Amino acid sequence: MNPKQGSGFSRRQMLAMGGTAALGGAVPQAAGRRPRIACVVTYWAAPGSHADWIITKLLDGYWWKGAHTPSRVDVVSAYIHQFNESGLGQKVCKSKNIPVYKSVREALTLGGKELAVDGVVLVGEHGIYHDNLMGQRYYPRWWLYQQIVRVFEQSKRSVPVFNDKHLSTSWNESKWMFDKSRELDFPLYGGSSIPFYYRKPEIELDIDTPIRSSVVVGGASDEGGLFHCVDVLQAFVERRKGGESGVAAVQCIRGPEVWKWTAQNAWAGQLLETIRNGFELKPGHFEQSARGAAVCIVDYCDGTKGAIYSGQGVGWTYAGEIAGQNKPAMVSMLGWPGPYSQYHAANAFEHWLVEMMLTRKEPYNAERLLLSSGIVSYNQESNWENGRYFAIGRRVETPFMKIAYRTTRGPQFNTGPRPPVIPYIRGFEK
Repeated sequence: MNPKQGSGFSRRQMLAMGGTAALGGAVPQAAGRRPRIACVVTYWAAPGSHADWIITKLLDGYWWKGAHTPSRVDVVSAYIHQFNESGLGQKVCKSKNIPVYKSVREALTLGGKELAVDGVVLVGEHGIYHDNLMGQRYYPRWWLYQQIVRVFEQSKRSVPVFNDKHLSTSWNESKWMFDKSRELDFPLYGGSSIPFYYRKPEIELDIDTPIRSSVVVGGASDEGGLFHCVDVLQAFVERRKGGESGVAAVQCIRGPEVWKWTAQNAWAGQLLETIRNGFELKPGHFEQSARGAAVCIVDYCDGTKGAIYSGQGVGWTYAGEIAGQNKPAMVSMLGWPGPYSQYHAANAFEHWLVEMMLTRKEPYNAERLLLSSGIVSYNQESNWENGRYFAIGRRVETPFMKIAYRTTRGPQFNTGPRPPVIPYIRGFEK
């Protein structure tokens, strides 16, 4: 699960670095020194903003497997794209003595000439950004990421990068971001926090489980919600027999046509019924409760089938048809703690973020993040062609997403008692 070897730097360049540094920033962490983290964010305002959820756990620690884990990294700099709108971030950084720089480059170099941190946390989520016709919000993740990469290239050294949610709205930009992590040999991690959340039952599918088809139900009515569900799907199906084979095609169907498609595809209807029965919901629950019915259909290169339904009342729930088993497997991610506190939501997500900064190893294959990003992008494109919207979206063939890998990771989700609801350690009251 480590990044592939090869940084793009020549042997001569490597030797010019003094002979002590390896290519691509694979310099061992100095013994006893906590990793220094630069945070690059779009917006840091309300306590519900992702920047606040994530960075405050890096400052104050997080709840992992029934106990509080103190912070093991130091946040030493920040860049906030929408600075004037991010009053909360300004106050937190001031109280914690974190300098806020005017550019990404300055945040990574601490105002100097070369890379001066041990890891980068990119939270390009939330803020005042516009949507396009296809419902994609133009968060500037790629724009910020390419500035991070530029510092790596100029410094001839790289460090681990965390990217919240999907890589970008477009496949080309997402693929470029992934490829740069391989070229410059740095670990890349991110995506959704939901696959890491508490599960019911507390199980993980075995590697090489013979999965035939899968369904996920969750709040997937828009791009952001859909990504959470896609990443849940990918976290399960990557463990199928033979490993991940890549994605052959993506299609989106919206409105009443969703239920016509379901009736014509018995595997999807049966798995949807498994979820409905598991929650003891009334017949027709999903058809009647959906806020804008939608299904994202994913065809994999090895013939495995997947579908993501936008539905209410089941949190995020996965159901899979497994060869040789009489009943489908069903796993749910339920019950967010609240109200907002430093232990809200994504503690396990941050745990593996910190682990990456300490070990320089990707918690899971970054190919999964790339495929999840591509599925969401082409789902949004499916309903649009030549400026016109179609409820029955076209099937988008994706031969370029034939990306295969075999996961070796173990379970990564949180377990044990839920965290108490306590306030952030702000350094100020309001």
